[in-house]
Amino acid sequence: MTVNQGATKLVASVLTLSMLLTSCASTTLIETIPEGANLYINEESVGTSPYLYTDTKIVGSINMVRVEKEGYETLNTSFSRNEEADAGAIVGGIFLLVPFLWTMKYKPTHTYELTPLVESEKKIEESTPEESPSNDNPSKADSLRELKKLLDEGIITQEEFDSEKKKILAK
Repeated sequence: MTVNQGATKLVASVLTLSMLLTSCASTTLIETIPEGANLYINEESVGTSPYLYTDTKIVGSINMVRVEKEGYETLNTSFSRNEEADAGAIVGGIFLLVPFLWTMKYKPTHTYELTPLVESEKKIEESTPEESPSNDNPSKADSLRELKKLLDEGIITQEEFDSEKKKILAK
């Protein structure tokens, strides 16, 4: 073997190895509308959007995504490593079978649009005591139920129950 043949084999080996190693990783940019949402990938907080996600998982791996932002509905979704073919991994797989585990990659970008909370949901969350039903003036039936509960629990006597019952019914 001449020096020239050895150098050619070395260059081919280095190129093949670098192709194999680079083809294992896949990257996607996760964007949200609006920006700045909190991102959780596989139940782990990774920061806020936009976020560049990279991994070396094999074909078919699924990543669960949760997107949260105040004033918007929480979005639960996923993306998987089977969205686009990876030519480098396919070529590398011809030389070694292992890279066939990474022949697919993520789309370059995943954009998720958040849905604003509905006005009625906001009102429920922000409701004040004046907006909720008042218990200052309970109905006769509610008063009698409460009085009966006190009697059943032995907190008041039968005589006290009868006396208060007359007062409630007289109202």
